[in-house]
Amino acid sequence: MNIPQITSIDVALKIYYEKAEIGNKEIRELFDVRSTATLSRLKKLIKAVMIERNIPTFSDYKVNTRIAYEVWGIDVADLEERRKKIQELCI
Repeated sequence: MNIPQITSIDVALKIYYEKAEIGNKEIRELFDVRSTATLSRLKKLIKAVMIERNIPTFSDYKVNTRIAYEVWGIDVADLEERRKKIQELCI
């Protein structure tokens, strides 16, 4: 499955640091996807890894944020560096 591009670095970091688990609302904000089928496929990838690693969830409708970012290939350290560089260039 192709993972959509994130909407913005700030949104991705905000969601990562604010939410232990994410659901459709956060995924829509992160990727700007509207299709419920796409949302289900994105979450299904994460749930499989969570089951494999015995990571519990607080809700059947949400997935672990840290695992989601890992599986989707969102590198938080890279995003932080990019954000820092943007801030330096804007000063």
